[in-house]
Amino acid sequence: MQDYPSSAKSIDVKPHRSLFERLTALISPEPENRAELLEILHDAHERGLIDADALSMIEGVFQVSDLSARDIMIPRSQMDVIDITKPIDEWMPQVLQTAHSRFPAIEGERDKVVGILLAKDLLRYYAEESFDVRGMLRTAVFIPESKRLNVLLRDFRSNRNHMAIVVDEYGGVAGIITIEDVLEQIVGDIEDEYDFDEEEDNILAIKSGAHGDRWRIKALTGIDQFNEALGTQFSDDEVDTIGGLVANHLGRMPHKGEVFDINNARFEVLRADARQVHVLLVEKLPEASGSEADR
Repeated sequence: MQDYPSSAKSIDVKPHRSLFERLTALISPEPENRAELLEILHDAHERGLIDADALSMIEGVFQVSDLSARDIMIPRSQMDVIDITKPIDEWMPQVLQTAHSRFPAIEGERDKVVGILLAKDLLRYYAEESFDVRGMLRTAVFIPESKRLNVLLRDFRSNRNHMAIVVDEYGGVAGIITIEDVLEQIVGDIEDEYDFDEEEDNILAIKSGAHGDRWRIKALTGIDQFNEALGTQFSDDEVDTIGGLVANHLGRMPHKGEVFDINNARFEVLRADARQVHVLLVEKLPEASGSEADR
């Protein structure tokens, strides 16, 4: 029996690939970076290989590793807190009205967060003659503004925690963030029976960025409301919402994570899918000088 050359033997032990697979590897090499991978995924969506929801969630997973707590936290001024130095009857109506499941508990001022009160623990207030609010508090978790969301989500899961207090570089309370806030970056808005689509929630001021003031804005916000809040002068002749303005400016549906400028405002797409934009981060840019504006 004739022996084959050693080179032929080495070929035989390699995994067999079809001619189609080898041609595909030559024509479409593996992506070398995230942008190329996302481009392939968008192409797969256009060809019907994955649906819009799956594409949006994959993009959300990528974005979670790029965002930090300061990007999505509820700012200090918007926090619903309870002051345990006051009688329960004074803040109980707030608990009932907001219908949150958890509340940061403070002592007199917002920088003195002493714990987290679960709304379900307040049931004992009506069942027991003596009720100690301080004894009901759960330990508060404090995190820096710079903490990455992917790390925070892992901590939430491992510690079975649902809320964290965000602190700034000086140790002051900057805001709060929940596990729901992080998950919404991946799966989109998680609404329950207590969520209301009120206009005052459309525009939320957050910590200033490198160029100026910043806002987290729902894409369905009317352009007139946007102009009034930010002092801009965008036209509503062609579209009614800020999401429509963005899509009209780009000439296509923007992707999650895209950053672009329109006039003196910088837009970043925080949440979007193949069908529509959901949430935008907007930062005011410095006004251009007269000579530059006339160019």
